[in-house]
Amino acid sequence: MKHILSTAIVAAASAVSLPAAAQISDDVVKIGVIVDQTGVYSANGGPGAIRAVEMAIKDFGGKVNGKPIELVSADYQNKVDIALSKTREWIDRDKVDMIIESTDSAAAIAMQKLGADKKRIMIFAGSASTALTNKECSPYGIHYVYDTYALATGTGRAVMQQGGDTWYFLTADYAFGSSLEKDTTAVIREMGGKVLGTVKHPLSASDFSSFLLQAQASKAKVVGLANAGRDTQNSVRQAAEFGLTKGGQKLATLLLFDTDIKGMGLQVAQGLLFTTGYYWDRNDETRAWSKRFYDIHKAMPTMIQAGAYSATMHYLKAVQAGDTDNADTVMKKMKDTEINDFFAKGGKIRANGRMVHEMYLAEAKKPSESKGEWDIVTIKQTIPGDQAYQPLSESTCPLIKR
Repeated sequence: MKHILSTAIVAAASAVSLPAAAQISDDVVKIGVIVDQTGVYSANGGPGAIRAVEMAIKDFGGKVNGKPIELVSADYQNKVDIALSKTREWIDRDKVDMIIESTDSAAAIAMQKLGADKKRIMIFAGSASTALTNKECSPYGIHYVYDTYALATGTGRAVMQQGGDTWYFLTADYAFGSSLEKDTTAVIREMGGKVLGTVKHPLSASDFSSFLLQAQASKAKVVGLANAGRDTQNSVRQAAEFGLTKGGQKLATLLLFDTDIKGMGLQVAQGLLFTTGYYWDRNDETRAWSKRFYDIHKAMPTMIQAGAYSATMHYLKAVQAGDTDNADTVMKKMKDTEINDFFAKGGKIRANGRMVHEMYLAEAKKPSESKGEWDIVTIKQTIPGDQAYQPLSESTCPLIKR
């Protein structure tokens, strides 16, 4: 009897020490996509980002290890409080497992903090602030597509190398604009240039005349546009109307999307240098995926939309491999697994959440160079990931072991 009892105690103790069986919580994998559907950034990410995630779910087969994949989406209306309340609702009420965004940096930072508290994976495909992988980093956050450091490294260096050594900034007045101006300024000063001044403008500004007049009066060789979306389009159009470039100044568009070039037209956009993480016509693989996306969305994808597909597939493969949607297990698998698809080759997620991959220096074509509706960009240079992104040694993320 003592032997039997002893054996039972040992067996019970062993059972307690065994890891819990992997599982899909609630028997469903839920993905949330939060975007600007109607505002200044709606063409960059917006409905196209939702469609890209839908494509990824469909291509994956609609299920993970027999469990269905569900998608929810929302328009955060360019408001941080709406982004945060919707994210909280999805996590607490709807049991969403992963949230991917194409929002602005201020909303992304707030979402990252909530994701850390709630132990939910947050993937940032549209926001740009390097704070996400520095002081605001999280064990559950992934900055996937681009950031202000990479944009500054690509475009800032290229413009400086062309002799643009004095700058004046038109900067969007929130976290993204400040981060982009700061990172570009660091490149300018490192290369011996000077920043002669800066002016902040509100999000969704319609009239840039006073800001452009200040830039013109500065006599800076380069007017750096640290903004995005329709704000960038309006800045470029109005700069042309004011004769900024005819007067000898150069525009540096620090964040530009294919949809911006399409919106402005090549007559206005021609010659603009910018840095991107993706271009649809780069090779056979990008063309094949992009044409599938075009059939659904009736526009070629931006880097945000292509990145949202890639990130979703990478997440679902990690869930499948671990047979669980447990955030810690899935994050480890995502960081341990290299990303090799149409979007990135040899992509790697660092300890601070930065997904490192090649970036590209691009130039908007002249109208005479274009051979089709979306033949709008020439890739001038490939920037290796370890050169494009902030060295891990410089990151202030507390997750990094020194």
